[in-house]
Amino acid sequence: MKKDQVSQNREQLVKLLLSKASLKQDIADDCEKVFVLLKDAIKKELLGLQANITDKRVRLSYKEKGNYEIHVFVGSDVLVFSLHNNVFRLPDENPLWGTAYFQADSDHGYFGLINVYNFLAESFLQNRLDDIGYLIARIKINKERHFMVEGNGQLGSLFRDPQRMEINEELIILIVQMTFHYAMSLDLLIPPYANNEELSVAQIQLIGEGLRLKTGKQLGFKMKHEDTEI
Repeated sequence: MKKDQVSQNREQLVKLLLSKASLKQDIADDCEKVFVLLKDAIKKELLGLQANITDKRVRLSYKEKGNYEIHVFVGSDVLVFSLHNNVFRLPDENPLWGTAYFQADSDHGYFGLINVYNFLAESFLQNRLDDIGYLIARIKINKERHFMVEGNGQLGSLFRDPQRMEINEELIILIVQMTFHYAMSLDLLIPPYANNEELSVAQIQLIGEGLRLKTGKQLGFKMKHEDTEI
């Protein structure tokens, strides 16, 4: 291989590192700052709720699990806000690539992710490791702090245009309120009788310390976001 070709290849690699790698690191670093704002918004909202709810049985608490994960207990639910440590590009087939905002700068199509999962509070309090949670929202944030939200109910319909949506404290609090509302709007229903006809000896022996039957929102909850929105 000619020396000139080696030099050209190295120059291309340098350009990639200075552009794409640096871009991803910038987005990741900024998303960490946004995640701090999210933590503050959650704390503020919990304080606002606590000021209006005197019933101590209603769970309203907050735990940080490291720098990138937050567990929020709201009534009978736990919302887990998790900052992904990677940056992602929109798929080529995404129709947003056809809009002026993304055509003007392809770097707009790289996003950091904050995932929001919904679990039953008892799953954590009783250490029921077989219980499952569900992704209810995914917040995507790009290099300009423009964002979009994929999710259920209004979470997936109000924040769909990243060109016009720039993250700020007011919008973060609104998103937090909507995730709380969505989780609490799901009612726990008695599961079908046939689902619980069989029980092992090991399971029945665990009743005293919390029955280890798999439980999750979609297994025991009815989705009601169509008629309960905030």
